[in-house]
Amino acid sequence: MKRLPDLSKAEYEILRELWRSGDSTVRAVHDQLAESTDWAYTTTKTHMDRMVKRGLLKRYKDSEGNQYSALLSKPEGLVKMVRYFAERVLELDGKSVVSMFAKSEALSPQEIKQLRELLEKDDD
Repeated sequence: MKRLPDLSKAEYEILRELWRSGDSTVRAVHDQLAESTDWAYTTTKTHMDRMVKRGLLKRYKDSEGNQYSALLSKPEGLVKMVRYFAERVLELDGKSVVSMFAKSEALSPQEIKQLRELLEKDDD
């Protein structure tokens, strides 16, 4: 199993937007995050370019210019955050938190299954 990366809050915000909208330009991501962040466009671009170098995003050209896509699935992006929150904040094991996700609509059944598998592998 590949080692799952630690994500900064900014990286998670960008990934969350890409998971929601699919492949996007820096401008589209920036515009969507404008209400929740006070980033300049150049800040968004810098974060996304660094994420390409870290292997979190893929950049490719199309007729609209540079497009970015997430290289981590939503469950892969959430697994470390879920583990930290479960263990340190709620004082639960990760599996208990997965059941909370199962009761919400934040993840699809397939994503919940993948999250459960990733948490189990992360225990090894």
